[in-house]
Amino acid sequence: MERFRFLIWRPVQMLPVLLGVTLVTFVLVRSLPGDPVRVLLGPRARPEMIAATRHQFGLDEPLPVQYLFFLKNLLAGDLGRSIMYRAPVFEVIAERLAPTFLLIAYALVLSILLATTFATLAARNEGRFADHLVRGFCTAGLGLPGFWLGILLIMLLSVRLGWFPVSGYGETWLGHLHHLFLPALTVAIALAPVLTRNLRATLIEQMGADHAQAARSRGLTEGEVFRRHVVPNALLPTVNLLGVNLGWLIGGTVVIESVFSIPGLGQLMVASIFTRDYMLVQGITLVFALTIVAVNLTVDVLTVALDPRVVL
Repeated sequence: MERFRFLIWRPVQMLPVLLGVTLVTFVLVRSLPGDPVRVLLGPRARPEMIAATRHQFGLDEPLPVQYLFFLKNLLAGDLGRSIMYRAPVFEVIAERLAPTFLLIAYALVLSILLATTFATLAARNEGRFADHLVRGFCTAGLGLPGFWLGILLIMLLSVRLGWFPVSGYGETWLGHLHHLFLPALTVAIALAPVLTRNLRATLIEQMGADHAQAARSRGLTEGEVFRRHVVPNALLPTVNLLGVNLGWLIGGTVVIESVFSIPGLGQLMVASIFTRDYMLVQGITLVFALTIVAVNLTVDVLTVALDPRVVL
C-alpha cells in the first residue's frame, strides 16, 4: 500500500489546476464579442429590460467581483444559472452527460480493440505485408481530420448503405449503441493509429528482450511467450499514452457531436459559445477538466498496479 500513498496528496495538487482552468475559462469566455443579454432578449429589447436582466445574472458587476461570486457559488456546489435555458447549469449539464460519456467510453473500447489487433498483427509479422499495411493505416489515420472522416462515414454507411442512422442518440440501450457507432468509430480511427504505433514498437522491443529469450529457452511456444511475457511488459507505455490522449479524445467530442447531432455536452458547448451563455460554458469546461483530471489519476493508479517498480 505504500506505493499508493500518492492518492492522499495527488487530489490536493490538482486543486490549483482546476482553479487555473476556471480563471482562464472565465477570462476567455468574457472576451468573446457580443452581449448574452441582447442575444437572449433580441435587438428590440428596451433598455430597462436589458438592465434588469443583466442585474439578475450579475453581469452588471465588475469582472473580479463576478469571478469571486462564481468561486463562492462553486464551493457551495452551485454552477450558476444558464442565461439561455433559464435553469440551473448543473441540471442542464446533467441532462447531456450520458450521451457524451457513453460516446467517450464507446470510442475508447473501439480504439483499444483496433490498436491491440493491428499492433499484434504488425508485431508478429514485422517487415511483412501485414506490417506494412498496418503502418499505412497509422499514417493515413493520423492525417485524417475527424469532421471530414465523420462526414465520409455518414455518406458511405448511412446514406448509401443505410446501415446506421445519420444522426441522433436513440431511445433504448441498443438504440444508443446503434446511433453512436459511427461517431465512436470516427473518434477511434483518429485515436487508434497513435496507440497502434506505440504498442507495435513496444511489442517488437519486448519480443527481442532478454526475458523473452529466456522464456523461449525454457521450451515455451512463441504464443505463450507473447501472451505471458511480451504483452504484460508492453502494456505500461500504452496505458500512459492512452491517458495522455484521453484529454484529446474528450475535447474531440465537441466536433464529433456537432457533426452527428448528438445531444451531448460537446454540442451544448458549441451552442453555449454562440449564445454567449457564460455560466454554461464555464460549467461544461469544468466538467471536462474534472474528467481529464480523474482520468489522469486513474492512469497513475493503473501504472503503479501494473509495474511494482514504479513509485509516484
